[in-house]
Amino acid sequence: MAVLIIYTFAILLGSALLFMVQPTVAKMILPSFGGAPAVWNTCLVFFQAALLGGYAYAHYSTKWLGPKRQAVVHVALLVIAATFAVTMPESYDPAQSGLHASLALLSLLIVVVGVPFFVCSAGAPLVQRWFAATGHKHSADPYFLYAASNFGSFLALISYPLLVEPNLALDDQSRFWRFGFFVLVGILFLSAVVLWRSSGDSSGEREVSSSEKTKISTKLWWIVLAAVPSSLLLGVTSFLTTNIAAAPLLWVIPLSIYLLTYVLAFRKKQLLSAKVLGRITGFLALAMALIVSLGVSDPILVTSAVHLLFFASAALFCHTRLADARPQATNLTEFYLFLSLGGVLGGAFNALIAPEIFSNLAEYPIAIVAVLMFREAATERGSFKSIDLLFACGIAAVALLAYFATSRIGIEPGPARNAIMLGIPIVLAFLFFERPFRYALSIGAILLVSLTLNTSIVGRVVAVERSFFGVHRVVESDSMHRSLLHGNTIHGRQSLIPEKRNIPLTYYHPTGPMGSLFDAYDVRDVGLVGLGVGALAAYGEPGDRYTFFEIDPTVVRIAQNTRLFTFLSDSKADIRIVIGDARLTLNREPNGSFDMLVLDAFSSDAIPTHLLTIEALEMYLAKLKTGGILAYHISNRYLDLSDVLARAAEKLKLQARIFEDSDVTDELRIEGKTPSTWIVFARNADDLAPIARNVSWSHLQEKRPGRLWTDDYSNVLGAFARDE
Repeated sequence: MAVLIIYTFAILLGSALLFMVQPTVAKMILPSFGGAPAVWNTCLVFFQAALLGGYAYAHYSTKWLGPKRQAVVHVALLVIAATFAVTMPESYDPAQSGLHASLALLSLLIVVVGVPFFVCSAGAPLVQRWFAATGHKHSADPYFLYAASNFGSFLALISYPLLVEPNLALDDQSRFWRFGFFVLVGILFLSAVVLWRSSGDSSGEREVSSSEKTKISTKLWWIVLAAVPSSLLLGVTSFLTTNIAAAPLLWVIPLSIYLLTYVLAFRKKQLLSAKVLGRITGFLALAMALIVSLGVSDPILVTSAVHLLFFASAALFCHTRLADARPQATNLTEFYLFLSLGGVLGGAFNALIAPEIFSNLAEYPIAIVAVLMFREAATERGSFKSIDLLFACGIAAVALLAYFATSRIGIEPGPARNAIMLGIPIVLAFLFFERPFRYALSIGAILLVSLTLNTSIVGRVVAVERSFFGVHRVVESDSMHRSLLHGNTIHGRQSLIPEKRNIPLTYYHPTGPMGSLFDAYDVRDVGLVGLGVGALAAYGEPGDRYTFFEIDPTVVRIAQNTRLFTFLSDSKADIRIVIGDARLTLNREPNGSFDMLVLDAFSSDAIPTHLLTIEALEMYLAKLKTGGILAYHISNRYLDLSDVLARAAEKLKLQARIFEDSDVTDELRIEGKTPSTWIVFARNADDLAPIARNVSWSHLQEKRPGRLWTDDYSNVLGAFARDE
């Protein structure tokens, strides 16, 4: 019993540390890359690659040295790895590295956490292999320890947003993790001692007979079954982080579900059979086809639940099939090696390859269709026939005919048109439910048509560009406006009516908060963090100097393209654009440079947290001239950031006002105005005198107590909006 407890605790602790460090390190690195949702996906690929390296080391070192000698080597490596600190280099600027953002991020991860993560990642297969060599009565089938490993990882991930992030600063998290790593060294040393004192085989890995050697086809099957859930993991994470916030809370929910499916799949008694799970996944795919094709994201809790439910079912289905295909214990480390390889390939496809070859998020539908094809071997009607492809082409033709027919009779792009266009094809696809290949290809045809025609966007898409920071679409939603969208969030809009094209719209409308500020203040030197379509340049007058700080070169190209938007080219002010993360580029500007500094940086609907910290606010104030003002745009559908800034204002003894411009008339909405919330800061009350009599600018007061956000601490969970 004691042996089982020691090995179970060793694998639980190692896996918990492995997955606790992931959100910690990603949060450390996030500010240097502008808070982009892609940061977490790229981090996941790194962690998966490091895990693959660890599993390869576990497999080959055990094969060459045998379990007992390998245990000595591994404990020595753990001691060496314990000397490496998990800390972020100071003043790291990826723009100065000369590398693509993804490569710069991967190289930074190697420096920050590479060695300890690599050594720790080998723990799960090694501990199982050591246990298999102890001669314990349960050692012939040690795969139950893999469920314990994933359960430890699951607990660590869930505890991060609920316990760790709200209570520990990043430095404290790093120290806590190092303490846990030292404990791990001790428990693995004890595990190695138990192994050496056991009666198990000490001569090394016994020769595997030809009948036990794994076929190439089986290895490929392991890889594919691991790759597709990994791709789905990044797909659903991108949906959540793009539409809500790029924050650890929304990173760990999908990853926790992913790990939990491994726990359930590798139990001694499985929860559901692969056949039943295949049917459940197939039914849920219909809902996914609808919401992905229609671009539905609201209400966000409902659509997020559908995405996560499908992901949970699909991942459990694939992992159950993996568990059914597992080899005997002598091939255990090889099994985990190829399983890890599949995870890396699935993650790399989403994070590194797809952004370079697709202009939209095609990788997500591809993974959905792949899962549906796996239902083939879990049914009795599985063989692929060429007629399956013919039926899928027919469904695509029906969708295209409906598209052109609705266009011909004048139905505008939108939910009604999409429902007509996609309704019949989805019903036809469901008729093929019992024929997995035909069903999968039919769902794929529907998703392909919707991606090609951009049915998820209300309006006519005139340009699409994809970068590390996401997919940017320029859309004409009617004959009056052209908008820039990131995800489902508008990042700027311009009128197509020539005499109105220089009127800033959406959040910058003359009747809104920014209009009142430019009316009240005579500002000549203006700094603006976040470019969008350059709408605020419309407020510029001759002799004014407007400096935009924008992290994404793609956004700059779109805003400067006069065939799309003309705010920059039409502006009377002298326009300068600085590319890079604002915390780094703005810091290089001389102190006292600006009369007004506007913080308007968004990653889809979320403001990057590193732009909201007390250190960031202090830096912004240093760049203002005497009497200068700082304006924050905090509009958000899900997060209430006013308390975060109220606490910062109180700490720095600043004057602060808030303008919640939510009552927008129908006439102004048609014109192009949208509701917005802005906060303005000044060093003293006299600096806010020009807006003192404007009742729309009320005193900013903290509504809910909380902890001050710093570069070392932030808590997105605590900022979720609640009904009063």
